[in-house]
Amino acid sequence: MSKNQQYAMKYAEYAMEQMRRYGIPASVTLAQGILESSNGQSRLAQNENNHFGIKATPAWIAEGGRYGIYTDDKPNEKFCSYDSVGDSYEHHSRFLKENSRYAQCFALSPDDYKGWTQNIEQAGYATGGEYAESLQRIIEQNGLQQYDKLVMQEMETQGKRFGTEHNPLRTSENSEYGAKYSFPVEREEFLFVTSPFGMRQDPMDNTKQQMHKGIDIRCNGDAVLATENNGKVVAVNQNKNTPGGKSLTVEYTRTDGSKVQCTYMHLKEVTVKVGDVVQAGGKLGTSGNTGTRTTGEHLHFGVTNFYADGTKRDIDPAAYLTEIAQKGNIKLEVLHNGNSLLTRYKGTEENAAGKNLSPDGWMKKLLSSEDSGVGMSGCNDPIVEMAMTAFSSLMLLAVQIDNKNEGEQKTAISKQMDSGRINLKSLLPGMKNCELAISENGKAILRVNNGELRMSRELTTAELSRLSATLNNNTLTEEAKRIRVTGMLNTVILSEAASQNFEQGMSQQQGQTENLKR
Repeated sequence: MSKNQQYAMKYAEYAMEQMRRYGIPASVTLAQGILESSNGQSRLAQNENNHFGIKATPAWIAEGGRYGIYTDDKPNEKFCSYDSVGDSYEHHSRFLKENSRYAQCFALSPDDYKGWTQNIEQAGYATGGEYAESLQRIIEQNGLQQYDKLVMQEMETQGKRFGTEHNPLRTSENSEYGAKYSFPVEREEFLFVTSPFGMRQDPMDNTKQQMHKGIDIRCNGDAVLATENNGKVVAVNQNKNTPGGKSLTVEYTRTDGSKVQCTYMHLKEVTVKVGDVVQAGGKLGTSGNTGTRTTGEHLHFGVTNFYADGTKRDIDPAAYLTEIAQKGNIKLEVLHNGNSLLTRYKGTEENAAGKNLSPDGWMKKLLSSEDSGVGMSGCNDPIVEMAMTAFSSLMLLAVQIDNKNEGEQKTAISKQMDSGRINLKSLLPGMKNCELAISENGKAILRVNNGELRMSRELTTAELSRLSATLNNNTLTEEAKRIRVTGMLNTVILSEAASQNFEQGMSQQQGQTENLKR
């Protein structure tokens, strides 16, 4: 087996993963790695894990990126230095994707290696001539096209889509990338935080305020993960009847003598023991709803800094996750009510996903993010899908009518999405209570109490259809929608009242008949 083939076999999975994430042919990535790193034997590859000869830009250095100094076209040039070969492969893909010179490449098919090599050469990746020809020769002599075919077949047969949003970087402890950082739960797009760090209303007593020393992440039986390599489990609590329920703490040591402790609470199970050493992305347990101070399943994630002088301080986990995201090149966002919790710690407004989301955009983000933990459909039942469409549209209409500002609307949407219930008193102010709820089986239930009538009834397919048609009619004004929806809901309520009165009358008549017989 040639050295080229040995290199390809060793790093094929890296290149295939990048193909899934960015649409860059795995064969081209491997060929560039072979050529630029001399099959992984160059000084750059050996000393800096740099397999693609990418130079350190001022932006890279300003963001804390490490570099090595080597002679290339000029003496004392700065080249990027990476923690792992996997980081080098990821940065190579981002280098192509984020550089407008290579924009034409991404209009090509992910398996068009000839087109890719030609465009890469034309964009000036290398200063030497016949770069495309050299890459194509490496690909064809070593059969590297097979890796492109494998990925294309996989995407087609499994119904997958190309893109970073659909193919997150691996974070499991067995990852060949040797990831050094991970978020505490795995997501494709964002973590949905139901309660951030800071003062809040006590969830067990709404008359009191409390300091919340962590963040609550919406979960549903998720694996909870170690966030860094070489963490030591320093505490485990298996008693579910304590305030934090089943919980654990992992400690990470810093080079300056300080330590960081990450605590996970309300777990269903803990799968590690005190003294265990864990790696980034390694499973520590499963999220749950244990503890005497919890109102529903979530992960309470807290972070404490222990400084070299012996002092300690609880810090906002969002600050810690910002650090983890930057070190590990994690592109996830941490969102609370449509706003990024990481923005304040980034030192820049750039890429602050969610910062300017409208209430409508925030609602759509929640509904479309299957892994956010708040999706309530996820099935192919047309009735359930219709119920969810009506639910989401009605929710937005209700919060808009309630004269809330955008921030208040997004807060209300978060609470209503999380509970699966919409407060409709803004549409029917005469009611003591009126809400539309989505049951566990995805059915839409209308619950009403006007002082005399109490009802809880599943909306029929016809009622859902009329409701959805009105709510999604773009020719109607918001006021017209409000009037029509209010009329529909009143019709349902009056129909139920008439039905209950009829049944009550029949019951009374039957009682009178029985009395006559006696």
